[in-house]
Amino acid sequence: MQFMLAFKETTAEVARRDDPAAAPVYWGAWEAYVGALHGSGIVVSGNGLQAPRTATHVRMEGGKRQVQDGPFADTHEHLGGYFIVETASLDEALEWAARAPCASAGSVEVRPVLPPPANVPA
Repeated sequence: MQFMLAFKETTAEVARRDDPAAAPVYWGAWEAYVGALHGSGIVVSGNGLQAPRTATHVRMEGGKRQVQDGPFADTHEHLGGYFIVETASLDEALEWAARAPCASAGSVEVRPVLPPPANVPA
């Protein structure tokens, strides 16, 4: 089964990326985790994301496009990246999610990937 592991980090965790004292530990933990994921052979695809301040949100209201820069003010966690993994079970995907560096300060959402519709060519 394929699952998406969506890594959600707190604002404080995201700030560690650019903090000269905290960045080596922050990035070192992620490098070890990503290396272990790839080494396991379960990674289908994935990417880290730039900081939340680079985001742009789009929604349609009354037929008009509304654009908002940056994260929503009431957001406590930010999407930091994701992997699509292929595992034998949800339990295995949950074990990998629990190992993510952000699992202790933020969260990891684990969600099954929908297969493409049967009538859509691959």
